[in-house]
Amino acid sequence: MSDDEADEQTRAQLRRGLRIAVLLVTAATTFALGLPAVLRNLGRFDVPALQVVAFGALAAVLAAEAVLVARRRPWRRARWLAIAVVLAATVLSYTDLPHNRTSTGVDWVFGVANWIGLVVLLDRPFRTQMAFLVTHEVLALANLLLFHDVSRGSLARFATGSVTVFGLPLCIAVVAAVLRRIGTEAAAATRELERVRTAEAVAVTAHRRRAQRFAELSTTTVPLLEGLAAASLDPSTPEVRQRCSIEAARMRRLFAETDAVANPLLHELRHCADIADRKGVEVEFDARGTWPVPPVPVRRALTDAALTALATASSWARVTVVGSAEEVSVNVVADCDEPAEPVHTTPDVRVETFGGTGKIWTEATWQPMPT
Repeated sequence: MSDDEADEQTRAQLRRGLRIAVLLVTAATTFALGLPAVLRNLGRFDVPALQVVAFGALAAVLAAEAVLVARRRPWRRARWLAIAVVLAATVLSYTDLPHNRTSTGVDWVFGVANWIGLVVLLDRPFRTQMAFLVTHEVLALANLLLFHDVSRGSLARFATGSVTVFGLPLCIAVVAAVLRRIGTEAAAATRELERVRTAEAVAVTAHRRRAQRFAELSTTTVPLLEGLAAASLDPSTPEVRQRCSIEAARMRRLFAETDAVANPLLHELRHCADIADRKGVEVEFDARGTWPVPPVPVRRALTDAALTALATASSWARVTVVGSAEEVSVNVVADCDEPAEPVHTTPDVRVETFGGTGKIWTEATWQPMPT
C-alpha cells in the first residue's frame, strides 16, 4: 500500500465514525423534533401539503445518506442535487409559514434543514459547510424581513434560535475539519512508525545474515586466513594458492546469494567462474532450458563441485547447466587435478566426478519433482 492510500484509509475511518454519529443526531432531530412539530401544527398552515412535501424531501435526503453510509459510499456529484433539495424544501416551507411564527415551534424547518445539509457536506472543506450554514441563516432572515413583522421580539427569537441552529452545526463542522487534520497526522505517524519498524527489521536481518555468513566461512576460510596470518601456511605453495582460489570463489558465491536476480543458480555460477577468469582461465558457459529456483542449500550443493574445479583449473573450463521442471544438472569439464570434496552436500543433490590425466568431469544433479 502506498503512502497516499494509507493516508486516505486513515482519514476514511475517522470520517466514517463522525458521519455515523452526525447521521444519528440528525435523524433524532428530524423525526423526534421536526416530525412531531409538523404533525402538531398542520392545522395552522394554509396549505399543509406543502409542509408534508418539504418534510418528505428532507427525509428522502436523510434516507439517501443512511444508504450511502451503509454502503460506504460518498455523495459525489449527487451531493449538490441533495443540497438543492434541502434549500428548496426550506423555501417551500417558508412560503406557507404562518404570520409572525418565524423561529418558533411552527417553523420546524429552521432547526431541521441545517442538520440535513451538514450531513450531506460533512466530508467537504470547512468553508463549504460554513457557506451552507450561512445560506440557511440568510434564507431564514430574509423570510423574517420580507414576509413578517420585524420587531424586537421577532429579532430576539431569531437570534436566540440561531445560537443552536447555526452554532451547533458549526461546532460539528469544526470537529470534522479537526478530524481531517488529525487523520492526516495519524497517517503520517503510522507511516513513520512503519518506516522505523522496517528499518529495525532490515538491521536485524542484515546482522543475522552477517552472522550466518561468518559461521559458514568459519570452517574453511577462517582457518586459511589464520594460517596465513600466523605464517604457518606458505602462500607461494600451489596447495595454499589452490585453497585461496577455492575460498575466494566460495566467498563470491556467498555474497551473490543475496542478490535479487531472475536465475540465482546461473548468477552464482558466474560469480564462481569469475575467479577462474581473473586467473586467465578460459571459461565457456552454456545454459539450456528453464527450471524452478532451487533452495539455497541445493544451490550450494550444485555449485560446490563446479566451484572447486573452476578455482583449480589450469587454462580452460567448460560449464554447462541443463534444466527442466524435472531435473537440473550442473556439468563442469576442466584441466585440473582431482578436486577436493564438496563442503556443502545434501541428499537431494547427486554428485559424480571422473578424472585422470589432468582433466576432470563433474556433474551435480537435482530433481525438483522426483519421478
